[in-house]
Amino acid sequence: MLTTVPVGTRKIEEYAKVVDYSIIDSLRRKAEKLKGLKVLNISSTAFGGGVAELLYAKIPLMRDLGLDVTWQVIGGDLPFFTVTKNLHNGLQGMDFLLTDHMIDIYEERNKSNAVSLKAEADIIIIHDPQPLAIIDFVEKNHSSKWIWRAHIDFSEPQEEVLNYISRFTPLYDGVVMTMANYAKPQMNIRRFYQAAPSIDPLSLKNSDLSGESVREILERLSISKEKPILTQVSRFDPWKDPFGVIDTYRLVKKEVDDLQLVLVASMATDDPEGWHYFEKTARYAGVDPSIIFFSNVTGVGNVEVNAIQRSSDVIIQKSKKEGFGLVVSEAMWKSKPVVGANVGGIKLQIQDSQNGFLIDTTEQAAEKVAFLLKNKQKSSEMGEAAHSYVKENFITPRALSNWLDIFQELV
Repeated sequence: MLTTVPVGTRKIEEYAKVVDYSIIDSLRRKAEKLKGLKVLNISSTAFGGGVAELLYAKIPLMRDLGLDVTWQVIGGDLPFFTVTKNLHNGLQGMDFLLTDHMIDIYEERNKSNAVSLKAEADIIIIHDPQPLAIIDFVEKNHSSKWIWRAHIDFSEPQEEVLNYISRFTPLYDGVVMTMANYAKPQMNIRRFYQAAPSIDPLSLKNSDLSGESVREILERLSISKEKPILTQVSRFDPWKDPFGVIDTYRLVKKEVDDLQLVLVASMATDDPEGWHYFEKTARYAGVDPSIIFFSNVTGVGNVEVNAIQRSSDVIIQKSKKEGFGLVVSEAMWKSKPVVGANVGGIKLQIQDSQNGFLIDTTEQAAEKVAFLLKNKQKSSEMGEAAHSYVKENFITPRALSNWLDIFQELV
């Protein structure tokens, strides 16, 4: 059963605080040609992941620009989300056996959600693999255009899973991915669009915080501002390599003995592995009072993440695969240099040795983290370059412009 997500209201003029007004004027002009366009987004969860963050930021602004945009979330149960997590993992290269039983679970749930799809829309955007197959079970309105927006890392997908989802991709009028090399020949994509996601610079997670607010939050969370802080913000997920982050911390701690490691996660309803992998990560960390765990379930939300990122000396993102990695741009927006894995969409954001460091191994990660901790001036310079790069490329008004161009071409 599809359910509608309320998103609130926003004004595009608010972004005159962070971008030149000519950009806002350009958005108004583009949107004028699309007034009243009905756009429906369908995803698997309304909270706990990057897709939800993107939609909460984008939809109110599209409405303010005159488009009729809505968002619905599919219904699902544990067997369904277990299968879709396996599909997600397979598309990111993990080996697993895709059985007929799994396919039955996946398609039956997509079919039942398709039955409840009543909205008439000019454009329907399906986000990620969970609702991908819906298109196969609806009686298509020939005036509607369907887009699949795939947010994950398709660099090296498992062949069997890629072949399976490629049954559905040719049904879409367009496919949007973060990197050009994510699109594979088997997908038989009609129209391909490369578009990077964006962060919302005015959200609670990214807007300015006073020094007093930051100090109060850190004190409440028992994080010492007097000691250096290394932080990763990510789901507890093998692709985010929290074990590797802990190994990096342990190597750096040999040189910086008062280092703290802060691991912040968001638990999502469509990720049944989350708690299991949190427990594994906590066991791997052992009894170390300088390794601190937080999540949205323990009361650490967007404002707290904002304060933690602003207080951190170095942000790390040691993913094994990463479709884009909004948390990288979030940290860079706050003028923090990021030590990031040389994978997926992270490579779009970090200009190696200019606004952060790209690394391939734990040893390289430790070397770069230690360098930034010991070279405050260089760290500050790289942080300023990081902020400028995100402002130019990865904030909401830029992404809105991309989407308006895609809509214009399709309709």
